Amino acid sequence: MTNSSYEMVIGVEVHAQIISNAKLFSGSSTRFGAAPNSQVSFIDAAFPGMLPVLNGFCVAQAVKTGLALNAEIHPESVFDRKNYFYPDLPSGYQISQFTRPIVGKGWIDIDLPDGSVKRIGITRLHLEQDAGKSLHDQHPTQSYIDLNRAGVGLMEIVSEPDMRSAEEVAAYVKKLRSILQYLGTCDGNMEQGNLRCDVNLSLRRPGEPLGTRCELKNLNSVRFIVQAIAVEAGRQQEILDSGGQIVQETRLFDPVRGETRSLRSKEDAMDYRYFPDPDLLPLRLEEGLIDRMRAALPELPDVKKARLASDYGLSPYDAGLLVVDAVTAGFFETLAAGRDAKLAANWMLHELFALLNKQGRDIGDSPISADRLGELVDLIQNNTISGKIAKDVLVQMAETGKSAADLVATGGLQQVTDTDAIAKIVAQVLADNPGQLADYRAGKDKLFGFFVGQVMKLSQGKANPDLVNSLLRQQLG
Repeated sequence: MTNSSYEMVIGVEVHAQIISNAKLFSGSSTRFGAAPNSQVSFIDAAFPGMLPVLNGFCVAQAVKTGLALNAEIHPESVFDRKNYFYPDLPSGYQISQFTRPIVGKGWIDIDLPDGSVKRIGITRLHLEQDAGKSLHDQHPTQSYIDLNRAGVGLMEIVSEPDMRSAEEVAAYVKKLRSILQYLGTCDGNMEQGNLRCDVNLSLRRPGEPLGTRCELKNLNSVRFIVQAIAVEAGRQQEILDSGGQIVQETRLFDPVRGETRSLRSKEDAMDYRYFPDPDLLPLRLEEGLIDRMRAALPELPDVKKARLASDYGLSPYDAGLLVVDAVTAGFFETLAAGRDAKLAANWMLHELFALLNKQGRDIGDSPISADRLGELVDLIQNNTISGKIAKDVLVQMAETGKSAADLVATGGLQQVTDTDAIAKIVAQVLADNPGQLADYRAGKDKLFGFFVGQVMKLSQGKANPDLVNSLLRQQLG
């Protein structure tokens, strides 16, 4: 958007594929990457006379997710048929929930870059089956259909239109994905399509009624979500500024061309001709199930963030980075056990993460385990090596798989803490740089850093930095 005369109003629909070995209404496998059409039952292919059988584990996953979203769980819900034709939907309808979903209103809090927290309302979470996949790149003139994904259980999580910027949407999607991963109800893998987002965006001048919204369909990365919102907001603003009207429709984002383009006019509920599925009775949850599942919920990101900040003395910002996913949080708690937690967090968040980023890895694929990184932190903490040397050792650990202790011992990298030895190096540096020494004593205090650098250089980075500073101040005084 080119100016701030308009306010964005944004709601998000997230389609989260449920972690389950079997599909929502059949026993077919949900394994990713299988040969096309190798995981399709008669039910998934909509053969005549085939009846769906509800997967109870998928229901439990939805209830667990609803509880983590601070939402109302409906003891009774109903499955509906959502009718539309598409080649990868063999039955011509999708079994979904409309009038009576399993999960009602809830909320989650998102952390914004300025340190503030904003509450985003959840409208509903309902269960539905996924469609198959159309393959348009297998033949020059024909499209192929892979039904492996047809019938896989989805949770559609619909937010209130509470977001006002692309940054808020990014924070919302990241937070929701984190919660799902902590719960183990969806792996959040956007590249594989296991978590997909539809963004509903409209513009209005502040204080005016809601504008006409357009839906940006099937955004599969946070980066594309941010880009698509910026592009679509700019498109709508140009139309409104020229006196035109926004047409309610579904649009696709083209990241290569940097544009959104119309896919179809937006359907309303009446277009889908919803009606209760005659093959499925109303779903009634077992008495006591909700309370048992609430009691069994794992520690979720917000609670873990508060605990890490309290127990380890971390800043809210650092604690927030460490609870992005359960693997990262677990790595840190193993690393910090019995150590200086702030030092451990600093080496994990800055040095290790920078190394992993260069290698294109994530924490779950780290070549350095939490225990091995802890050994390096121990060597820094007990002054065996300096922080500068430790950075080099970290790189060598990743390359060789050796421990920090072995690399320090074989490389002769132990820190020099002998006061007399360091004092001699300091005296030599001052003697070798009489001009800078005179300038320093004439008032150019910033040259102190120059002398520190020269001492560390002459000692090959092994001199204890605190001793270097102390002895330099004595001799310069």
